[in-house]
Amino acid sequence: MTPPDLGHRRVCVAIDGPSGAGKSTVARAVADALGYAYVDTGAMYRAVGAVARDRGIPLADPDALGRLAAALRFEFFPQPDGGQGLRVDGTDVTRIIRSGEAGLDASAVSAVPAVRDALTAEQRRLGRAGGVVMEGRDVGTVVMPAAEAKIYLDAAAEERGRRRLRDLEARGERTSLDAVTRDLERRDLQDSTREVAPLRPAEDAVRVDSTSLTIDDVVAAVLAVVRERERA
Repeated sequence: MTPPDLGHRRVCVAIDGPSGAGKSTVARAVADALGYAYVDTGAMYRAVGAVARDRGIPLADPDALGRLAAALRFEFFPQPDGGQGLRVDGTDVTRIIRSGEAGLDASAVSAVPAVRDALTAEQRRLGRAGGVVMEGRDVGTVVMPAAEAKIYLDAAAEERGRRRLRDLEARGERTSLDAVTRDLERRDLQDSTREVAPLRPAEDAVRVDSTSLTIDDVVAAVLAVVRERERA
């Protein structure tokens, strides 16, 4: 990890956008380049959905889901490959929360106000001191509206589908581009039309379309924004 430049203040970086836009990959790379902590807020919602399903808690029971989210203990940890893992109540859920089913469950539980209240409070605690790159769908609009650097990362649906298909195939899941793209578009609709913290760019976010850009290009664009805010 690159040590932070002590001559600059450490800011909060909020990276939002739809599923498959490359948020996790970009956020991890940006955090590493800056020597910042990395927080994947979407993983927390996926974990709530996965644990609820495992414990037989109906996704249509908002009271039970809210109690669950408030009681869970989340622990992010580095993995040997450089990625980030997540333990919930001491159990490693890193693999199971990346399934297509977990993504749809996350969209469902994230629409529950009590779940969002519980996780938002924890995310704000993690980002309060700055020196953090936090990615999700409402970081710049709800979780950390005062974040100094806000990025809205997007890409065409079919390109996002191709990226997600590669990820799923790498984990041994068999599906098709059409099926993955339909799931992404369904989740986009759920996330952007929900009443609670809908997916949308913050008014002061810098929008980056990654459809035809390499990861290095996107990371460089985000770092340029962050370093400008660090010097402000």
